[in-house]
Amino acid sequence: MSPVTPRFELDDERSEGGAHVINVRGEIHMSTAPGLQRGLTEAIERGSKAIVLDLSGVEFIDSTGLSVLLNGLRQINAQQGRLALVCANPTVLRLFEITSLDQTFDIFASRSAACEHVTQSGAGGASSAGAP
Repeated sequence: MSPVTPRFELDDERSEGGAHVINVRGEIHMSTAPGLQRGLTEAIERGSKAIVLDLSGVEFIDSTGLSVLLNGLRQINAQQGRLALVCANPTVLRLFEITSLDQTFDIFASRSAACEHVTQSGAGGASSAGAP
């Protein structure tokens, strides 16, 4: 019996407002988290300061995935940039709530709200005002 390969896809694009959107689909865990880390780090190293991680297509995330997200947030904060998450999956969103990371990340139910949030100037502080 062959091992099951986890589904993980990542691609990026620019929003109309200039945000760097990273679309993530599938599962984020020990075996797929390095791919997310690479994508996020590359975006930051290319100078992106307004990043949206669209997790709408994420079905599962574990502590390794959360660690990658926290490291990405630290990296973007060090560059005086902004990071927002799009998350409408109740199971994934519940993990953020249980770990109190919904208080650390700016989480939105829609991509447009997240893009607007990261591209507005002068706003500060983490909140989950847009979370469902």
